[in-house]
Amino acid sequence: MQHLSIGELSRRSGVKVPTIRYYEAVGLLPAPPRTAGNQRRYGRAELDRLQLVAHARDMGFSMESLRSLLRLVGCSQAPCADVDAVARAHLAEVDERIASLTRLRGELVAMLSGGRHGTVAECRIVEVLSDHQHCAAAH
Repeated sequence: MQHLSIGELSRRSGVKVPTIRYYEAVGLLPAPPRTAGNQRRYGRAELDRLQLVAHARDMGFSMESLRSLLRLVGCSQAPCADVDAVARAHLAEVDERIASLTRLRGELVAMLSGGRHGTVAECRIVEVLSDHQHCAAAH
């Protein structure tokens, strides 16, 4: 499997060709060897790395966190605790986003339940959206 084209790599990984090229451009994937006809060629290691990158991105890991993970993956003798630390930091970011979305949801529920259901000129939703001071909490 040392000679996959970019199209075959895309099919096997589920990652679109432009995304693979982007990951190469930003250094998440190493530049692959090329044929005499200048076509990219990939092997198992590139497929495995691409699948890790794609799954981590699907899980919302930032580019910076992903770079840290990839550095650690490149050092197979590094302690797993280092990877745990990156995952814990991401979990903290996810928890903060959930808290923020929960506050936002509360504001939306309050706007909708406090609506006057008259004309737009007297609409509570427009009133709240027009002046952040009408919100109950930061969001």
